[in-house]
Amino acid sequence: MSEIDLQIATAFDPFAEANAEDSGAGSKEYVHIRIQQRNGRKSLTTVQGLKKEFSYNKILKDLKKEFCCNGSLVQDPELGQVIQLQGDQRKNVSAFLVQVIILHTRYTIRLPFLRFCF
Repeated sequence: MSEIDLQIATAFDPFAEANAEDSGAGSKEYVHIRIQQRNGRKSLTTVQGLKKEFSYNKILKDLKKEFCCNGSLVQDPELGQVIQLQGDQRKNVSAFLVQVIILHTRYTIRLPFLRFCF
């Protein structure tokens, strides 16, 4: 019997570029600004993903003063600290973060259906 050399082709991974460390996909930091519908017209705006070096209490205090709404800090075991504001404040919060905080650092703000990169 003769020996047959079998070469098994390696599987092609179409998502290898997206998973690569140097592609930039995993190196970005995201600030997620979301809205949660409560009941009727009532809603909550949540902000998460800010760096831990920022003072969440001061940011919350300034957001509440700027937009005349109530808000709170929630400690989540998976997501960390989350800022909650009353009402739909997505555009206001993103503009505020760009003006005050994010001018000096590189962030991507993710809104549903919108993406701002600064």
